Amino acid sequence: MNEEVSATAADWSRERVFLRWDPGRYLLRSIRRYQRNRSRWGPLAWTGRKWAVIAHRFWSIISGADVPLDTVIGGGLILPHPNGVIVNHEVVIGPNCLLFHQVTLGAGGPIPGVPILGGHVYIGCGAKILGGVRLGDHCRIGANAVVIADVPPGALAVGVPARVSMPSNSVDVT
Repeated sequence: MNEEVSATAADWSRERVFLRWDPGRYLLRSIRRYQRNRSRWGPLAWTGRKWAVIAHRFWSIISGADVPLDTVIGGGLILPHPNGVIVNHEVVIGPNCLLFHQVTLGAGGPIPGVPILGGHVYIGCGAKILGGVRLGDHCRIGANAVVIADVPPGALAVGVPARVSMPSNSVDVT
């Protein structure tokens, strides 16, 4: 596990848009622009919101992701392959998280509500996080896991339904 990435301080450089094809970062940029202009008032802010909505719709179609404009997203989110990512608008995503393709964060699990992700949470491709579960800081969710219960900080959750295990502190010297 990489403890160098902070679970509390957002690393905004992770969201920086470079001059290349990167739909996930462009989608995040449109969300950030909308949220920045949402708290402002006046004709420039109104125009900025409208352009951000248009950009968000465009990049949502291009990327194949459904991340609503009003989602609470901590800084430093990475969507390396945003195809099929679905996020409920009430979900809270902590700083420096990583969501791979086909990830679903939504309601419908045995715990009422929607997921709350801590900082530096890694969610593998195809994982489903359902209901009012809390994912602790630095936890990892394996590919295609279905998480319907809380995951403590630093834990690993894999399987359907996900089983939680705490990694050992031993160092692999291979």
